[in-house]
Amino acid sequence: MRFVRLDTPKPISKIGLGTWQFGSREWGYGPDYERRAAEIVRRALDLGVTLFDTAELYGFGRSERILGAALGDDRGKVVVASKIFPLLPVAPVVQQRAVASAARLGVDGIDLYQVHQANPVVADTTTMRGMRSLQDVGLVGEVGVSNYDLRRWRFAEAALGRRVLSNQVRYSMIDRGPEGDLIPYAEQAGRIVIAYSPLAQGFLSGRYDATNPPAGAVRRANPYFLPENLARGTELVATLREVADAHDATPSQIALAYVLRHPNVVAIPGASGVEQMERNAAAADIDLTDDEYAALVAAAHAFRPVTGLAAVPRMIRARLGKK
Repeated sequence: MRFVRLDTPKPISKIGLGTWQFGSREWGYGPDYERRAAEIVRRALDLGVTLFDTAELYGFGRSERILGAALGDDRGKVVVASKIFPLLPVAPVVQQRAVASAARLGVDGIDLYQVHQANPVVADTTTMRGMRSLQDVGLVGEVGVSNYDLRRWRFAEAALGRRVLSNQVRYSMIDRGPEGDLIPYAEQAGRIVIAYSPLAQGFLSGRYDATNPPAGAVRRANPYFLPENLARGTELVATLREVADAHDATPSQIALAYVLRHPNVVAIPGASGVEQMERNAAAADIDLTDDEYAALVAAAHAFRPVTGLAAVPRMIRARLGKK
């Protein structure tokens, strides 16, 4: 396992484990998944994973409970990260919600406490006042944000008066927005971009195509999985397979290696089983050549999915089983 080269109290692994699916039935993993979740966490620990990300919103607290129980006595050895759902995130509420999350996780302190989404009405001034108080009493180690643009990330840091260590954003080969400003800022300022959905919810795995779309409510709601977009992604997946063959790897591992090539980026893919956790962790050790990276960049730029408002009527037709 490789780690981010930053001065953090505990090392942060380049591959972490995202636990949105823990306790969240919408992923469609079945009733036995909670038992498997513990197996996944234990295997992740064996593989050197130190970053475990959850949120109070995931399964309405169930994800935090499952993760905390699975980590057991190892909770103090790893970076436990959670997120506050920013509904009225004024200072007293931030403090109250952190206490509740720590209790569900079974920890004395949350290593990385993040604002799940920028609130359009409540300024970060009051939110970060609550975060600063949590740091002062030792309940929170590092502060992070999620889904923030660069301007608001920097404003949040000014309001905190200390570093806001991380910004957790959607980043993958087909969601490359962070490459424009967030990642350069992280590298310049000594901060971290945490990439969620680094496999675009499995689009980049090569498992799905227009004749074999995914099941599960979350993926069905993602326009990337429209039959038209799955067909358009054929060349992109083919390039991933070609690079993967050169490394005796899978397309998913190469897609992870793509985002991890940036020194201040870590990825937190989920895992449906121990085997997937093992493959994800192994991706941290893949070194792409310059030519391979250039080929992946070119293939990603050539992919033109139907998204936004243009995707809405197509998604409705797909739900109704119409072409």
